[in-house]
Amino acid sequence: MTTELTALVWAALLGLVHILAPAALRTQQYGLTLNAGPRDEAMPPPSALAARLARAQANFFESFPLFAAAIFVIYVADLETETTLLAAWVWLVARVAYLPLYALGVPYVRGVAWVTSIVALLTLLLRPLLG
Repeated sequence: MTTELTALVWAALLGLVHILAPAALRTQQYGLTLNAGPRDEAMPPPSALAARLARAQANFFESFPLFAAAIFVIYVADLETETTLLAAWVWLVARVAYLPLYALGVPYVRGVAWVTSIVALLTLLLRPLLG
């Protein structure tokens, strides 16, 4: 398995963390019975932390499919380079850093993590087009 594919698997595991973290906080806040039910009634607002984790989750799942597509195309077209290897890990590390920064409400540094992930993603997406 290529290093880029390894980064993709780790990214998928990070996606699972993004799913489980806000779910655990919702269960803690609302209780298992309410959380496990159909949620037909209006739910009280989530805690600030749960809301931040939900927004971080949405942000992650906006870019993860693009990352996965880029890694897939790079792998299938046999376009792996040291640059794609580095970009894949930079994207993953930036996304790992983004989660606690968002959860803790850290301004600016969170933005740096996001921009870093976008630059790495663009590097990966442009590799098949620019050769």
